[in-house]
Parts: sequence; C-alpha cells; structure tokens
Amino acid sequence: MSSLTINASEEVLQRLRMEAASRHLSVSRYVGELVKEKFMIHDAYEEAMADFFSRSAYLSPPKREDGRDWPTREELYDRKVLR
Repeated sequence: MSSLTINASEEVLQRLRMEAASRHLSVSRYVGELVKEKFMIHDAYEEAMADFFSRSAYLSPPKREDGRDWPTREELYDRKVLR
C-alpha cells in the first residue's frame, strides 16, 4: 500500500479524526473509503451518461401513426399569429 500526505487546517483534521473514530476506523482507512465512494459516484454518473447518449430513441422523435413526418421547429413557429 502507498502512503499519502494531506494538508488541511487543524479544524478540518480534528473533524476528520472525530468522524473516523465515530465509525471505528483509522483516519487513513476513513479517507480511503471517502475517496473510493467519490470515485464510485463519478463512475456511476459517467456510466449513466454513456447509457443515455447511446440510446437513439432520445435523438429522434417516434414515428406518427398516420405515417406523416412531425413538423420541424421552423414550421411550428412560422405562423402569422406568432409574428
């Protein structure tokens, strides 16, 4: 295992010690678990984004039942009442 030195105010370090002790963990183990949790959240977000953008259904509208195409944005807003 590798070691790491962190710099923080005494107030932050004291709170870190108290949080670690309340969970019956060493400060080192507690910080390691915090970082691991942060990475897991980040990985889950990245996976969800990749999944979302891989779906083509979100990129094109569904077909209409009557076979016609949906109007474009320009067609919808190019009306006399909106000018």
